[in-house]
Amino acid sequence: MTRGAADSPVSLPAALLSRYDRFSCYNSPYPAHDRGCAVDLYPDSNAGLSPVPGEILATRTVGCPDHPYAVDEDHLIVIDVADDWAGGRGADLVARVLHVDPTVSPGDEIAVGDSLGEMVRSGFFGQWVDNHVHLGFRNEAANPYRASGSLPVVPAVPVAGTPWDGTGTVVERGETFVRLDSPAHPSPGNWATIAADDGTPLDGGLVHYSGGGAYTETDGPLSLLGTEVGTATPRARPVAGGDNATGTADVAWSDVRVRANSQRATGLSLFASRDSFGAKLVFHEGHEFTVGEELTVEIDSGTPVRLE
Repeated sequence: MTRGAADSPVSLPAALLSRYDRFSCYNSPYPAHDRGCAVDLYPDSNAGLSPVPGEILATRTVGCPDHPYAVDEDHLIVIDVADDWAGGRGADLVARVLHVDPTVSPGDEIAVGDSLGEMVRSGFFGQWVDNHVHLGFRNEAANPYRASGSLPVVPAVPVAGTPWDGTGTVVERGETFVRLDSPAHPSPGNWATIAADDGTPLDGGLVHYSGGGAYTETDGPLSLLGTEVGTATPRARPVAGGDNATGTADVAWSDVRVRANSQRATGLSLFASRDSFGAKLVFHEGHEFTVGEELTVEIDSGTPVRLE
């Protein structure tokens, strides 16, 4: 393996991501996602299927924040990744899978798509967050149990940036979120996310989490809806198994506020999607918008709501 490959970002193959409806590398406040060091994978069912092949090394149950909408225990599954995964990159890696109640045991051999158990609605989730499988990677000699310390991940798929004018009609609502019918997906079946004003594809919780990301190697200020929302810093590309990896950048969000029909929102939840789309607005203390209501979203400078 190329010198330095063991410490380089991990490429997420198209075959892995294609099993899911959505993914996000940045849309979380927790240390495991710092600077895109994990990916959340959103399937179309509640089955916790393994995203990687290998051998189960360990399972652990941990307590999590107490919320009425969530369970009070989460779970960690540690997998010794098969050596031939991602062009041989798996030889140096262990994978960390969270938010699945394990029905597997140490020593079990698993293939991609095998059941690890059922996903859980974790207390680590915001109420507006859908159930998902969290995946991160460590070098095989690293401590697999610490929350931080995973390698950066980089999707090996193109992610299109989709322009949005800030308007839309509510087509889905929950107590702490609404989803709009726009922007429309530019090419269903391919990956896309909402774009900054210059076309840069964005990811993350803008601005309720302190940092986000971009699926291109952009550098410098980024704006959305005419307001500067953050500053991008390009990240390294994978050295091994990442020939088709997308260029990425970390984004430090600016101090801005999000409003919908002049009412304060917590932020925008940004992610890459293959089919279902539309802007998702977060209201962590609730809202009164209804399905069918037309919204105009604006962003301006001011003190943001941070949920870390």
